[in-house]
Amino acid sequence: MPVIHWFRRDLRLTDNPALEWAADQGQPLLLVYIHSPEEDGSWAPGAASRWWLHESLQRLDRSLQDRGQGLILRQGKAAQVLDDLIQQTGASAVSWNRLYEPAPLERDRGIEAALRKQGLEVHVANAGLLIEPGEVATGQGQPYRVFTPFWKSVLQRLAQPRISPAAELPPPPRLDSEPLATLGLHPGHAWADKLAGHWAPGEDAALERLEQFSASGLARYAQARDRPDLDGTSALSPYLHFGEIGPRQVMAEAGPPEPGNRFLAELGWREFARHLLFHFPQSCDSALNPRYTGFPWRAGAEAREDLRAWQRGETGIDLVDAGMRQLWDTGWMHNRVRMICASLLTKNLGVHWLEGARWFWDTLVDADLASNSLGWQWVAGCGADAAPYFRIFNPDTQAEKFDPAGDYRRRWLSGPRPTPIVDLKTSRQQALDSYAKWRDNPDLV
Repeated sequence: MPVIHWFRRDLRLTDNPALEWAADQGQPLLLVYIHSPEEDGSWAPGAASRWWLHESLQRLDRSLQDRGQGLILRQGKAAQVLDDLIQQTGASAVSWNRLYEPAPLERDRGIEAALRKQGLEVHVANAGLLIEPGEVATGQGQPYRVFTPFWKSVLQRLAQPRISPAAELPPPPRLDSEPLATLGLHPGHAWADKLAGHWAPGEDAALERLEQFSASGLARYAQARDRPDLDGTSALSPYLHFGEIGPRQVMAEAGPPEPGNRFLAELGWREFARHLLFHFPQSCDSALNPRYTGFPWRAGAEAREDLRAWQRGETGIDLVDAGMRQLWDTGWMHNRVRMICASLLTKNLGVHWLEGARWFWDTLVDADLASNSLGWQWVAGCGADAAPYFRIFNPDTQAEKFDPAGDYRRRWLSGPRPTPIVDLKTSRQQALDSYAKWRDNPDLV
């Protein structure tokens, strides 16, 4: 009676608790990935994520083939696909690792209940977080909405993790897989070639990148992390998103769990984002702070033209355009530049933060619903632990401070520069006036 392990965003063999449990049952093991983007609701994976997923599934299958196994690909509604596999194979148990986004979370709860009702054993584990959302709360029993006390509470519960090796995988039952190409993940244009020139998806590449960063980047991370002109970050975010490496594995290299550990705190922000989305599922589509419901974001033809210029890296604001072109070329952008680009769009151009979130969602290889929503609302000032409404990044002064020699801008900009589409000083004051009016007028809130 086989056991089914349902791969989702845990595309690795090391430190994979649900897979380890399934392998330990000693029964034939069926390893399946179900492509069901419609079950992600309005946040189905974007183009860059689909490219990465294609490559990652291909590499996972190769790793499994080397171990006498293989990945069974299916597409359709997950509940129906699992039911069909159970009927075909007589499987007695199903395992998976949790997802925390609203639509998959609701789906998974329904599937778990239905499988248990049929008499199957279901094992659900945590492979994606250091600590699960329900394990920490304020003194009043409420979800944290501010990062610092949240992270302090989490740190008190953390210990250096034990990393489990790749599980010994029992042989699979005989079952054909759908070809990877039928999932339609790989884009049919040259953009994929650009991404392939910058990234190597998969578990092996993730472990290699972590090893390199630990050896040469970790010690200077606190000093170099804000400099887009330096190779000062780990660039592990896409690997973490797809579960090609887990946060426990990263934590094992990051050093002791203490407040002064800046690199570990970045994992903390990732945890905080999932904590918020779990407790406030509406925050991926609307302002977490209800005060900003109905805020007068710009709309109409001129706003759409400004959005288009921003997307193309043609605002005439050098650091912003460099970041947007880095994004288009590589599927990734330095985090400080992400904040600066987001600030220009929402504060100086007055465009709704969801417009920017949607663009990042489609173009980032590390597009992650929780982190993307948290980041955009933080900059726009309408989320939890949000930057004050009067904090508006000045791209020119930020460039002087964090790209002092202009190396980052020269790398991504060439040719004549367009005239800036907005005056930074004037638009900053207009944003301040608009936010202040909205906050101070109770009839508008």
